[in-house]
Amino acid sequence: MARLAGKSSELLSYDDVRKRLQIHERKPTKLQEIPLDAIVGSVDRYTDFTRSFLPKQESDADRWAGVKVAVTGMMGLPPIHVYKIGETYFVEDGNHRVSVARDLGQSHIQAYVTELKSRVPLSPDDNVDDLILKTEYVDFLEHTRLDQTRPEADLKLSAPGGYRTLEEHIAVHRYFMGIEQNREIPYVEAAAHWYDEVYLPVVSVIRELGILRDFPGRTEADLYLWISEHRSALQEMLETEVHPREAASDLAAQQSRRWGRVVARLGDRIVDALVPEPLEPGPPPGVIRKEDYENGEHLFKVILVPVSGDEAGFKGLEQAIVVAQKENARLYGLHIVPTEEQKESEAAQSIGAEFERRCIESGVSGHLALVVGDVSRVICDRARWTDLVTLNVSFPPPPQPFARLSSGLSTLIRRCPRPVLTVPGQTTSLGRALLAYDGSPKSDEALFVACHLADQWEIPLVVVSVDERGHSAEHSVKRAQEYLADRGVQAELVLSEGAVAEEILKTADKYASELIIMGGYGRSWVPEVVLGSVVDEVLRTTSLPLLICR
Repeated sequence: MARLAGKSSELLSYDDVRKRLQIHERKPTKLQEIPLDAIVGSVDRYTDFTRSFLPKQESDADRWAGVKVAVTGMMGLPPIHVYKIGETYFVEDGNHRVSVARDLGQSHIQAYVTELKSRVPLSPDDNVDDLILKTEYVDFLEHTRLDQTRPEADLKLSAPGGYRTLEEHIAVHRYFMGIEQNREIPYVEAAAHWYDEVYLPVVSVIRELGILRDFPGRTEADLYLWISEHRSALQEMLETEVHPREAASDLAAQQSRRWGRVVARLGDRIVDALVPEPLEPGPPPGVIRKEDYENGEHLFKVILVPVSGDEAGFKGLEQAIVVAQKENARLYGLHIVPTEEQKESEAAQSIGAEFERRCIESGVSGHLALVVGDVSRVICDRARWTDLVTLNVSFPPPPQPFARLSSGLSTLIRRCPRPVLTVPGQTTSLGRALLAYDGSPKSDEALFVACHLADQWEIPLVVVSVDERGHSAEHSVKRAQEYLADRGVQAELVLSEGAVAEEILKTADKYASELIIMGGYGRSWVPEVVLGSVVDEVLRTTSLPLLICR
């Protein structure tokens, strides 16, 4: 039965366990009742009985029968002697008494118990493989002393080999600590500092996101290693820094075993295979509002800037630099080419050098990655690792209904998971902002962003709502007014009437706005092809930077 269940039927050797777990301290012996199921090994008879204390040797038959007669008769037998390690017991004297007691269906037995102190707990379910893993854990604690410096630390792993990797992480951390502090760092001190500054922040993300549910049977230390490895791979691919939270979320989305996540991945593959790219649905609105931003924290920490290479293509970079200076952000540039040969070309390398030169001159941190692939798809894939996408607009969406389907800009804006700042004309200082608000979910996102930027950048804000075709905008104005008042942000509220795009641009001109903020596409693709979109119309006619939120 043990073989069918894939479990060991062998008793554990007390001496082997004691040596592996490096056990030396013991407590005074005391008499007590102990559960028979918790007896997992023996001092010197571990080869004579199975894990359930069935005798293996025929020569033990008379001895076993004699013990049973004594147990069931008037005389009885004295208590057994055992060693206790963790939650388990090892028989020093009384193996046959344990065997008979189990055969008689007893649950407990009297025993003289000598408890031994172990760094790593041992449970009745542990087998030889578990013992090997716990041996590694003991060695790890012996080197790091984390059970002494951080008694609350729980670094259990579910598979062998991981403790070697944890020690490598500590060694790297120790190296950089030494450089930073200009001294030799004791290993035990480095281990404690690594636990506080590296390990615990990742564990906090694991707990906050609740992703242990995505990987049943695994531990927080397991996930720490997986997230660290996944993060390293992402950073190598993206050529930019990836926050542990983003790496953890992506790991859960890509590899979770939960049924809902598996179905979602399958659905994404089906949509990607069957639905033409211009018609693919983008992510739901409210991405930024779902983030937990603290008061005073910037919205845009990493800004994605695709660069084509010509001077017009650097307009997006110029505007992104203005945002980065206001937000103390880092720029992540992208130059996308169709082949590996072009990626290695002198022209591509010179674009990277020019990008970094402009960043250095402006005092902004930035790096440009050279990537092979389809422009729109690469930008959308990489955007989810950033907070804002800044695009130079050379070809706005055309006015003809079905020509809009082939507009790469419209497709990108619709599919992009982050706000998009388009730069159709000259760059501005972004010193005054206009919010176009209609009360829709995506304009609620734009309201959140506009409120945050007006407060953090300390710039004037104008909010315009437009009556069109009998649709009253009074409710939208009132809603925006209440939202701004709750957050202590001052704004000029404008109620207008007429064609929406035209009124937005008139208001922007009247108040000398340098930035227009609005929600993304509101209709599904069919009505937008037939009726057009306010977003497309504003893109075609404005020369101001346009921040499109979703």
